[in-house]
This record gives sequence, structure tokens and C-alpha cells, in this order.
Amino acid sequence: MDGFGVHTYRFVTDDGSSKFVKFHWKTKQGKASLVWEEAQVLSGKNADFHRSDLWNAIESGNGPEWELAVQIVDEDEALAFGFDLLDPTKIIPEELAPLHAIGLLKLDENPTNYFAETEQIMFQPGHIVRGIDFTEDPLLQGRIFSYLDTQINRHGGPNFEQLPVNRPRVPFHNNNRDGAGQNLIHKNIFPYSPNTLNGGFPAQADQANGRGFFTAPRRQASGNLVRALPGSFDDHWSQPRLFYNSLTPVEQQFLINAIRFETSHLKSAQVKENVLTQLNRVSHEIAVRVADALALTAPAPDPTYYHDNKTAFVSIVNNTLPTVATLQVGILATTKSPSSISDAAALKARFGNDGVEVTVIGETLIDGIDQTYSAADATSFDGIVVAAGAEELFKAGSASTLYPIGRPNQILLDGYRWGKPVGALGSATAALGLVGIGETPGVFANSTDVEGFVSVFETGLKTFKFIDRFPLDS
Repeated sequence: MDGFGVHTYRFVTDDGSSKFVKFHWKTKQGKASLVWEEAQVLSGKNADFHRSDLWNAIESGNGPEWELAVQIVDEDEALAFGFDLLDPTKIIPEELAPLHAIGLLKLDENPTNYFAETEQIMFQPGHIVRGIDFTEDPLLQGRIFSYLDTQINRHGGPNFEQLPVNRPRVPFHNNNRDGAGQNLIHKNIFPYSPNTLNGGFPAQADQANGRGFFTAPRRQASGNLVRALPGSFDDHWSQPRLFYNSLTPVEQQFLINAIRFETSHLKSAQVKENVLTQLNRVSHEIAVRVADALALTAPAPDPTYYHDNKTAFVSIVNNTLPTVATLQVGILATTKSPSSISDAAALKARFGNDGVEVTVIGETLIDGIDQTYSAADATSFDGIVVAAGAEELFKAGSASTLYPIGRPNQILLDGYRWGKPVGALGSATAALGLVGIGETPGVFANSTDVEGFVSVFETGLKTFKFIDRFPLDS
């Protein structure tokens, strides 16, 4: 996934010029996601799935990368896009302010000590470097102080900044002293400024001395200070509509289904009506489709914030992945068929050449089997393949004490229902028909050639989700 900076900061040059800036992390792996039910099942089957998936990707040498990019805007254009740039709930569509790449983040090493290197990390948006400054974004202004309070509370004092994971690689000096958890023995006994006893040193670094932090000069503001947000923050509906407009029909359906799920749990009829009122301000279509599921009537259209604007950088399913490296494929085999095990081994080797992580599943952990059916689930894989000889497991009446009833069928059918590429090699094509999977996009079968099968199946992995399988409202 991409990362979006919530707040607007400033870039400041040596001469004091400044511009607004928003930070972005753009994934180099491509964007992909789970569907609703798949995510629910995964959270119960393996709540650590994403963490272990990331760990394994880094260990394999295929650690993820993100490009750091910025959107830079003149400060006098804070209101030029039809919303207030200091409103942290708003994004700037990339068509209005293009991204400028300025760096790359690559995760190439796993923690040696997870507590010391990860769990102690402290997020503090007030930690900035020379050339970056704050804006008057009210939420950012609050967080500059509140996050410091949070970290002091978590670690019992201000010296959390001395922990290796929280301090800069390049040492810096300050006048902070004492406090719980102090791990330095300071020799300087004049930690204040100005002072007479030590000739005025240490002196705080600034723009002229020590290249310290500085803020842009000559910045002015006027008006009355009030405990309220400006009127330019009042539009809460135009950008949700921009988001909805920018989705494909199937992604819109996913969103509608999610809202239906949540609102169906509401007990108060008035709250349901209030939800429909807010949805109707975004889109009358959304309100009608949600109301239908609640057996309610949507309000009349409220077109004040209706528009047809879109942005090209929101949708996920329209974009194929640039690589298959680190994607997970489950191969369904059987210990009752030696040819099944050998086919699975050949598939695993060929997929592995392209960085695909393969798990061979069977009844017991004999040589060549990585996981048992009793422990396997479709949620763990980005694609499912049935090895030749394993089709016997899918026939009516097939059962075993080694796994829950119907587990092979469930893995294959769930993978299909959740939009994953599925396939079968050679005689295992029969397994697809036995579970009711026909010849549709993303179903790969009728091949006995491992090389050819893997090549075409990997195109399916790059597609990731075959959206024609998901029904749409008529």
C-alpha cells in the first residue's frame, strides 16, 4: 500500500523562503489488498500473517521498497484547490500537484531484538530536521505536544529519545539532563543558556551557528484567536465523493457492502437515518443502495457537494503488480500419490526461480510437504494450484481423520471466491469441476507442462484479484 502524509508541513530554504509540502510513500511492489471476508477469516486463522509475511520477504532478499515523494505548493495557494490545505482530512489529487521523488526506503534487514528495535519506537511529529518546519494545521499543532506527552508516559520520562531506536545515527548535543532512565554521564555542569560560568557555552545551534533548526522569517498572521475551526474546513463531503467517484464499480460495491455491514448492526432507527443523511450528502446513489439493505427509504438528493471529479491514484484493482516476488502460492498435493509430490516439487522449483514463495500442502509432513491440510487455509496464499494426482481428495465422500471435512475443497473454493488465481495441472483439472469452478478469467488448467503453466499462472498473480467473480448491485 501507499503511505499518505496526514499533515501539511513546510520546506524552508537557507534564505528563509518556504512552501507547503505533503509527504507520500509510493509502493514499489504495487498495490494489493484482501477482500472483506478474507480479512475476517485471516484475523482468526493467523493474526500475525502480515508480520510474518514481511519478515519472510526481508529474509528472502526481496524486502519491500517505497519511493519517498512530495507535493510542493506555494503558500498563497492554500485555498486554490477548493479546500483548505491545512485541513488534515484532505488530500491533494496528484493531477493538481504532481509528486516529486526525493528518496527511497528499502527494508533489507529484520530486527535482531524485536523489543529493542521495534516495540520501543516512539512516533513524534515534533521531531523534524533543518529545512522542515510546521504549519498552522490545528491537528498538527496539537500533536506536536500531545505525542511528546504520550511518549513520556509510555517510558516514564523524557529520556526515551536516548534509546537506540529513537535517537539519530549522527550524535547531537542538547541541554537535557537527568530524568528517569538517563543513560549518559554528562561532564558539563552548566547545561543552560545563557551562562557565565562556562563562557556562554553550550549555546543553542541556530541558522548562523551550528546549522541548527530555524523557522522562516517574516511570517505573519492576523485576525482574532478563537476556539474553533475556520469555515474553510466545513466541507466534509466533497472529498469522500472524489474517493467514491475514483473507484471501479467492484470497488464501489466493496465499499457499499462494508457500510451495509456496519449499519446493519445499529439498533437505533434515528442513528440509521442520520447515517443515510450523511451518505446522501456524499452521493445519493450510496444512500439508496445502503437504504435498500436496511429496508429504509433514502432522503431526497442533496446535491450541494455533488460533482463528477476523479483522481487516477485511488483505485487498486485496475493496476497489475510489477513483480510476483514474495507472493504466496499454495500447492494442494496428496501423500497418496508420488506423482502428486513430484509435480508439486517441480512447480515449487519453477515458481521459486521468480521469487514466489510456495507452500506444498498434504495430509502429513512427509518429505516434500511443507504444511498439513489441517493447518492450511486459502487466506495464506495469493494463488492456489492443485497438483496432478490430488484430484481424488475433492471427490464426494472423500474424507480423512487428518483434516476437517472438506478442507481441500474449502481451500480451493475460498481462493476462487476471494478472487485469487486458481489452477490445476494435468489430471487435477477434474478438481476444479468437482468444486464448481468453471472456465473463467483467473482459472488456469488443461496443461501438463510445468514451465508453460507457471508462466501463465504468474500473469494471474500479477492481476491479483479477478473482479468479475464479485457480484454487483443491479
